[in-house]
Amino acid sequence: QRLIHTGEQPYRCGDCSKSFTSRFALSHHCLIHTMEKLWSCGECSKSFVHSSALSSHQHLHTGEKPYSC
Repeated sequence: QRLIHTGEQPYRCGDCSKSFTSRFALSHHCLIHTMEKLWSCGECSKSFVHSSALSSHQHLHTGEKPYSC
Protein backbone atom coordinates (compact mmCIF):
# COMPACT_ATOMS: atom_id res chain seq x y z
CA GLN A 1 0.00 0.00 0.00
CA ARG A 2 2.79 2.45 0.83
CA LEU A 3 4.41 2.15 -2.60
CA ILE A 4 1.25 3.38 -4.31
CA HIS A 5 1.34 6.63 -2.34
CA THR A 6 5.07 7.21 -2.76
CA GLY A 7 5.04 6.48 -6.47
CA GLU A 8 7.81 3.92 -6.08
CA GLN A 9 7.61 1.11 -8.66
CA PRO A 10 10.31 -1.45 -7.83
CA TYR A 11 8.94 -4.33 -9.94
CA ARG A 12 10.13 -4.02 -13.55
CA CYS A 13 9.07 -6.09 -16.56
CA GLY A 14 12.03 -7.83 -18.18
CA ASP A 15 10.44 -7.65 -21.62
CA CYS A 16 9.42 -4.00 -21.92
CA SER A 17 10.88 -2.33 -18.79
CA LYS A 18 7.49 -1.07 -17.58
CA SER A 19 7.44 -0.74 -13.77
CA PHE A 20 4.82 -1.64 -11.17
CA THR A 21 4.14 -1.11 -7.47
CA SER A 22 3.43 -4.80 -6.73
CA ARG A 23 4.53 -8.26 -7.82
CA PHE A 24 0.90 -9.10 -8.58
CA ALA A 25 0.56 -6.15 -10.97
CA LEU A 26 3.80 -7.17 -12.68
CA SER A 27 2.73 -10.80 -13.09
CA HIS A 28 -0.66 -9.70 -14.46
CA HIS A 29 1.11 -7.38 -16.92
CA CYS A 30 3.48 -10.14 -18.07
CA LEU A 31 0.52 -11.99 -19.58
CA ILE A 32 0.54 -9.51 -22.46
CA HIS A 33 3.95 -10.84 -23.47
CA THR A 34 3.19 -14.56 -23.11
CA MET A 35 -0.46 -15.09 -24.03
CA GLU A 36 -2.18 -14.98 -27.38
CA LYS A 37 -4.19 -11.81 -27.92
CA LEU A 38 -7.61 -13.21 -28.81
CA TRP A 39 -9.65 -10.02 -28.39
CA SER A 40 -9.41 -7.71 -31.42
CA CYS A 41 -10.82 -4.23 -31.88
CA GLY A 42 -13.17 -3.92 -34.85
CA GLU A 43 -12.21 -0.26 -35.36
CA CYS A 44 -8.42 -0.51 -35.45
CA SER A 45 -5.68 -3.13 -35.50
CA LYS A 46 -5.15 -3.45 -31.73
CA SER A 47 -5.56 -6.82 -30.00
CA PHE A 48 -5.77 -7.65 -26.31
CA VAL A 49 -5.21 -10.57 -23.94
CA HIS A 50 -8.25 -9.71 -21.80
CA SER A 51 -11.76 -8.87 -22.98
CA SER A 52 -11.93 -6.18 -20.29
CA ALA A 53 -8.95 -4.41 -21.88
CA LEU A 54 -10.71 -4.47 -25.25
CA SER A 55 -13.84 -3.05 -23.67
CA SER A 56 -11.88 -0.21 -22.08
CA HIS A 57 -10.06 0.46 -25.35
CA GLN A 58 -13.30 0.67 -27.33
CA HIS A 59 -14.32 3.74 -25.31
CA LEU A 60 -11.61 5.61 -27.23
CA HIS A 61 -13.53 5.05 -30.45
CA THR A 62 -17.02 5.73 -29.10
CA GLY A 63 -16.11 8.71 -26.93
CA GLU A 64 -18.12 7.12 -24.12
CA LYS A 65 -16.97 8.01 -20.62
CA PRO A 66 -18.60 5.40 -18.37
CA TYR A 67 -16.95 6.64 -15.18
CA SER A 68 -17.23 9.99 -13.46
CA CYS A 69 -14.93 11.62 -10.92
